[in-house]
Amino acid sequence: PARPTVSSFRQLREQLVRQNLNTDKLSSIMRQDSLEPVVRDPCYLFNQGICNRNIDQTLLSILLLFHSASGASVVAIDNKIEQAMDLVKNHLMYAVREEVEVLKEQIKELLEKNSQLERENSLLKTLASPEQLEKFQSRLPAEVLCPEEQSPGVAAPAQHSGGSAV
Repeated sequence: PARPTVSSFRQLREQLVRQNLNTDKLSSIMRQDSLEPVVRDPCYLFNQGICNRNIDQTLLSILLLFHSASGASVVAIDNKIEQAMDLVKNHLMYAVREEVEVLKEQIKELLEKNSQLERENSLLKTLASPEQLEKFQSRLPAEVLCPEEQSPGVAAPAQHSGGSAV
């Protein structure tokens, strides 16, 4: 692979500037002795106004860690690698927690919608005449009807037992 050149770093810097990266704050962080806040808080760079949501904060954080280790000993580099792994783990856990919260909210909304539809269905059943219900049910395929609503001649689908086929 080709070695990065000064011009490739300048191009990266220009691209980050176009994407609203605050290079002054980033340079300030790079001069710090410890990048602990960057490693521990997945949103540190975003919360500090250094980058926006369009910039991969994990990748940028790892680049900061390795930049701060340049010219360091093997032990320091090993420490930076360990910190980078912790950083990735923290960012992944944060992303998973965010996704879990989104999914919980979607489940809650779906449960509320299901409950509402069940109430509406129950109301419609009580308001409909027996003839209307019979006519409606005759138009439905057999699979849609609940087992207790199926006619005696139609068998309910077989339940799968918990055993393995192998």
